[in-house]
Amino acid sequence: MNVLLADDHAMFRQSLRSLLEREGLNVVAEAGDGREAVRLAGRLRPRVAVLDFSMPQLNGIEAARAIRKRVPETATILLTMFEEDGYVLGALAAGMRGYVLKAQAAADLVTAIREVANGAVYLSPGISRTLADYHLQQDRTNADPLTDRERQVLQLVAEGKTMREVSGLLNVSVKTVESHRTRLMRKLDLHNTAGLVRYAIRSGLIRA
Repeated sequence: MNVLLADDHAMFRQSLRSLLEREGLNVVAEAGDGREAVRLAGRLRPRVAVLDFSMPQLNGIEAARAIRKRVPETATILLTMFEEDGYVLGALAAGMRGYVLKAQAAADLVTAIREVANGAVYLSPGISRTLADYHLQQDRTNADPLTDRERQVLQLVAEGKTMREVSGLLNVSVKTVESHRTRLMRKLDLHNTAGLVRYAIRSGLIRA
């Protein structure tokens, strides 16, 4: 079973790789940010992609959305420190099949990979399965008011990228980036870059 690992901490990523390979899983590639994860998934088409939530350039949930569009047969698992319902719902709404807490990764990740590869949904113990069942039955979407592109712009701006740098990363014009920035600020009722940074930190898009 081929697995892609994406986490911006190289030592943590290497320890996960060792764990998975001891269990007979084949780690075909490692990525240090969300955009690299999407590129590698498109090229290698792994059975499962394990994605850290807080990654530079593209967080795990946005990377999962992009992978789902490009390689729908790849099942995605979110690796995160967050246990709150909103994060779980956001991951499920993005099409993720697994939600593993970093504190429990050593015990849970191998099981999660094998289960999602067989079409199941895996949540670390302690995550509300009632919440997940309700979401799946009702086909509810995330309450996040932003579009995929607006969230991408938000993360990059909060990381300190200029409008020109964002336009290059997203392959759109500077004017388009500015329009996305204006709309997301209006939706969130924010009036400056500092407000965007605070919102991105609260949402888990970037680390404080």
